[in-house]
Amino acid sequence: MEAVDSPLFRPVSIGKLTLPGRLIKTATAETRASHDGFVTPELLQFYIPIAQGGTPLIITGNIYVCRAGKSAPRQLGADDDDKIPGLKQLTDAVHAHGARMFAQINHCGRQVVPDFAGLTEAVSASAVKELVTGTLPRELSLSEIERVIANYASAAWRCKQAGFDGVQIHAANGYLMSQFLTPHTNRRTDRYGGSFDQRLSMLRDVFRAIRARVGPDFPIILKMNGSDDLPLRHGLKTPDLVRIAEAMAAEGVDAVEISVGHYESGMPMVHGTFGRCLRNMTQGGMRYLPFVRRWGFRIFWPVLALLFDLLWPRREGFNLAYARQFRRKLSIPVICVGGFRTRASMEAAISDQGCDIVSAGRPFLADPLFYRHIQRNEPGPRCLDCNACIGHLGAQPADCYHPTVRAQKDAMLARLL
Repeated sequence: MEAVDSPLFRPVSIGKLTLPGRLIKTATAETRASHDGFVTPELLQFYIPIAQGGTPLIITGNIYVCRAGKSAPRQLGADDDDKIPGLKQLTDAVHAHGARMFAQINHCGRQVVPDFAGLTEAVSASAVKELVTGTLPRELSLSEIERVIANYASAAWRCKQAGFDGVQIHAANGYLMSQFLTPHTNRRTDRYGGSFDQRLSMLRDVFRAIRARVGPDFPIILKMNGSDDLPLRHGLKTPDLVRIAEAMAAEGVDAVEISVGHYESGMPMVHGTFGRCLRNMTQGGMRYLPFVRRWGFRIFWPVLALLFDLLWPRREGFNLAYARQFRRKLSIPVICVGGFRTRASMEAAISDQGCDIVSAGRPFLADPLFYRHIQRNEPGPRCLDCNACIGHLGAQPADCYHPTVRAQKDAMLARLL
């Protein structure tokens, strides 16, 4: 099938922004900003080849909206006006090659190892311990919630001033917005907890505050779970998450991207093999875990890797079953992330009405020209789903850490330069 006949390369609109194709770069934490959250040449060089490859839309790694929402070292920030010039450098560099760029804005909430991120504490909807890290957050007060909402709006405004083409609110994968939505992590009894509508209030208020700052025409999209995947805990199932998406679409959200799981879920958000991933984690953020968890992880990671290999084997489109249920109910575009590697699987996802747009992360780490190579049916460095890159996130720069694939990538980029 030629590109012109492929559903993957037909235009699609997100709000008033039209993209020439339906394969986009999803957010991946870059670990390439300065230690105080500013854009660096290293960060620019990460994104420029992806833009050169013709990628229609690039979504940044999560950008913290306030210092207390930072989740890892060398994370990009939009917490102050002094970040705007650097962010403008980033969007200018991407736009120079014809790509569009959305800023993913986020607050980590309880999903953080405070010592690792340089924080003194973690906060959340409620004081519910995060079982992987052992972090016990402090419940946010109502006045603090108001400040967080204002932080999101200000961060989105800064991103617009810096030339981003839109923003994505990260409400998936167990981060703060997700913590307010999920009954397991939200046990409040005030207007931000309890019923479905009250648990939705935080996300809705954040969206309304952002919309008031950026205006009616600036695209705002949402990343959310297709399932919380929290067995034996009060997590959200797909029907409730679809209801959330319907409510947010009625508010004016321009698209939703579907992921899965919290930290406590294990690794459902990435499939493949996990030996390299977990081994790398022992040298990264896991070094900052409490003593028992740290040494338990160091001793038992090989066993966990074998278990994870069985639970989450390599599979393309592993969130499509969720995305399809959103698409049946929504008139806005549904984006699906989850293991897409081949043109055939992406085209089938769109042709079979599983989603409107597919997004990918790890393939772009292995091959920044992934979009061009898919479009032209050309070979390129291929992600092998070893997940070594996931094990390094937050501790080392985002990149492919499979030695063979990395060598192929480096050789390709050397030719590009």
